[in-house]
Amino acid sequence: MSIYGDAIEPRGGSVWLGSLINILEPLGLNQRLVRTSIFRLTQDGWLCATQVGRRSYYQITEGGLRRFHLAFKRVYGELHPKWQGEWDLLITSALDQEMRITLKKELSWQGFSSLSSGVLAHPNCDEGELQNTLKDLGIAKDTIHMKSRLQGDSAISTLKEQVSDWWDLQQLTCEYQSFLATFTPILAQLKREGAPDVQRCFSLRTLMIHQYRRILLKDPHLPQELLSTEWAGNAARQICQAIYLYVYEPAEVYLTQTQETATGKLPDANERFYQRFGGI
Repeated sequence: MSIYGDAIEPRGGSVWLGSLINILEPLGLNQRLVRTSIFRLTQDGWLCATQVGRRSYYQITEGGLRRFHLAFKRVYGELHPKWQGEWDLLITSALDQEMRITLKKELSWQGFSSLSSGVLAHPNCDEGELQNTLKDLGIAKDTIHMKSRLQGDSAISTLKEQVSDWWDLQQLTCEYQSFLATFTPILAQLKREGAPDVQRCFSLRTLMIHQYRRILLKDPHLPQELLSTEWAGNAARQICQAIYLYVYEPAEVYLTQTQETATGKLPDANERFYQRFGGI
């Protein structure tokens, strides 16, 4: 998923399975593991297959594309959106228990937390994605979306104490610190020695984005006003962006050299690719 979202989607979204297997081998993933992963992504509706002769090409589906855009918007987009002090509250008391569990899981990827039974909340949600999720689950008419605003001068300080428990920010901090421990020395080496060969640049970019993405998908992207000034997520973003700037161009060269589509080489990266991290 990390490779399709980071590298393949911006360049047409489709590759020959054989060429994908070849670039994953240096990362320790053998042919069997790659085929199994691709099969599962296809079963889950992320990818679809096209057969040309004896070759299989795997393309991101429309549904998969929307989910990729949502996930990677959080990876490359603005870390702390501007906040007006409002909260999005979703009342789910009309849903049965099974659907509540399903909805809670779906909205956790969008940063929502459960404040109490039947109430999900987020201080700055993407309203379009929220409504798409409710429509996809067929429950748009069975939930109530409300806006709430903080009242009182002491509300923000009290709220900062609460959000750490609602979103388990301590665990997120530990994961960000682990990311920093791994990649801060790598950035220092890149500054000293420059980027390595194109294959290693691709491997580094892939492994970094994979680890960073896994943390970010659990990060609710709270406004800076609700976080510590020393929030580890800020430093992790800076390190990730800095390394990406070193390695993305050689990695793109490697993709061009190695990946194949049904019509030949990968097309050039789309415009969205160059808007990552505010512009690369």
